[in-house]
Amino acid sequence: QVQLVESGGGLVQAGGSLRVSCAASGRTFSRYAMGWFRQAPGKDRDFVAGINRSGSTTNYADSVKGRFTISRDNAKNTVYLQMNSLKPEDTAVYYCAARESYYWAYDRRDYDYWGQGTQVTVSS
Repeated sequence: QVQLVESGGGLVQAGGSLRVSCAASGRTFSRYAMGWFRQAPGKDRDFVAGINRSGSTTNYADSVKGRFTISRDNAKNTVYLQMNSLKPEDTAVYYCAARESYYWAYDRRDYDYWGQGTQVTVSS
């Protein structure tokens, strides 16, 4: 079992920055590839970014490429999502997810564990 707890969400103006974190506890964090997803009201939960077990490889949704950065610190059992140049359309609940595999997945059904989510609101 892995428990995931997100933090760092909040309200920010368009063009601003925010960093959300996801702290993991339970089994060895480095066994898991990690992903960030987001869900806006009335919409599906969509892939945002993924990072492999070691942190050497990352991938992003086209909508956030060049603005968001995913990273992890396996010594601290934490994965981060740095969000820059935020837009109102980035407003959503952001979730981190873990899967016991080397690489991330784009489909949320391929993840084994989820956090409770953290709200990010970008005002125009």
